Amino acid sequence: MRIKHLDQNDVEIFRHIRLEALNRVPEAFASTAADWERLSTEEWQQRLTANAVFVALEGDEPAGIMGLMRERASRLAHRATIIMVYVRDEARGSGMARELLAHLTDHARRSGIRLLELVVRADNPAAIRFYTREGFREIGRVPGGMFDGEKEVDEILMARHIDGRDAPQGQGASR
Repeated sequence: MRIKHLDQNDVEIFRHIRLEALNRVPEAFASTAADWERLSTEEWQQRLTANAVFVALEGDEPAGIMGLMRERASRLAHRATIIMVYVRDEARGSGMARELLAHLTDHARRSGIRLLELVVRADNPAAIRFYTREGFREIGRVPGGMFDGEKEVDEILMARHIDGRDAPQGQGASR
């Protein structure tokens, strides 16, 4: 497995893994496959240049994805949100998500980001445990923040400083 930071020339890799994620676990994302399927190639490229997108490749095949959306306002530019997290079922438990997060975190640090944030469904205990192990803390909850069909699902807001003050147990800030 290797982790690749995608650029605008990697649209087909991005399209492949993003649509796979949206089709295989549609309940996990705010967007739908239909939202993304109608995008032009130029719009896919814009999303790759607007956000840092990392994929885990097994050979030439993408098997996981994780993105980073940085705040644009000058007083918030030290913050970024983790987006588009997906790892194929068969790769879960392999360390792939942890490797993606490590590469994303290193990139964020080099870019001057000090605070990573994310939103996770309250009914996804495996994801909550993963992020907690990686040093994220719950900072809030949005009751009924997402619709899953007709059902309202709470969203949990989590955050982690990556400038050394919130290092996960047994790990230093250089991770």
